[in-house]
Amino acid sequence: MTSCGPSTSTPTAPSTPANTGCPSCSSAADQIGNLRQLHVRNTSLAAVTRAPYAKLAAYRERMGWSFPWYSSAGGDFNYDFHATVDERVAPVQIFHRSEAELADAGMPWSPSMRGDWPGMSAFLRVGDEVFHTYSTFGRGIEEFHNGYPYLDLTALGRQEAWEEPKGRATPLGLQVGGPAMRIPDEYD
Repeated sequence: MTSCGPSTSTPTAPSTPANTGCPSCSSAADQIGNLRQLHVRNTSLAAVTRAPYAKLAAYRERMGWSFPWYSSAGGDFNYDFHATVDERVAPVQIFHRSEAELADAGMPWSPSMRGDWPGMSAFLRVGDEVFHTYSTFGRGIEEFHNGYPYLDLTALGRQEAWEEPKGRATPLGLQVGGPAMRIPDEYD
C-alpha cells in the first residue's frame, strides 16, 4: 500500500497542511484492522509514504495505528509505482494513463498536479526477488475504504450527490477527496 502521509502534497486534498496526513489515505488507513488473517497466509500489508520516518511515526502514533509503515523519503519507490507524480523525476502516469492519454481523456497534465496520489500496489517476493503484481489508483482504492460497503446497505447510503433517488439524503461532501473529508481524529 502506498499512502499520502504527513508532509506530502496531494492533488485530492490541496489544502492539506504539511504536517498533516491526506484525509483520503488516512480514512483508508484508519480502517486497517488486525492483520492476522493476512499473516497466516504468508502475506503482509505495509504503508509507504515519502515523509521522513520521524513525521510519519508521530502521525501513526497520533492516529493509534499499528500496521507497518515505512518512509521512502529520498528514494524512488513512490515515483516508480506512480503514487508520486512529478515530470521532472519520472514520466507522468496518473490512473495508468500517460500525459497524452490524460489529455485525450479531458484531464490535461499541468504542474499543479505534481505530488502524491493515493494508490495501492501488491508485490510477490520469491527468495530475494520482488515482483510488482498489481496497482490501482483513483476509484480503484475505494475498496480499501471499508466503511463504504456498510453505508451502501443503509437507507441513506453514502450521502453523495451522485446517488439515486435524488434528494434521498443531503450530500455531506465526505467522499474520498471531498471538501468536508477530514483526518479521522478530527471527527471526534
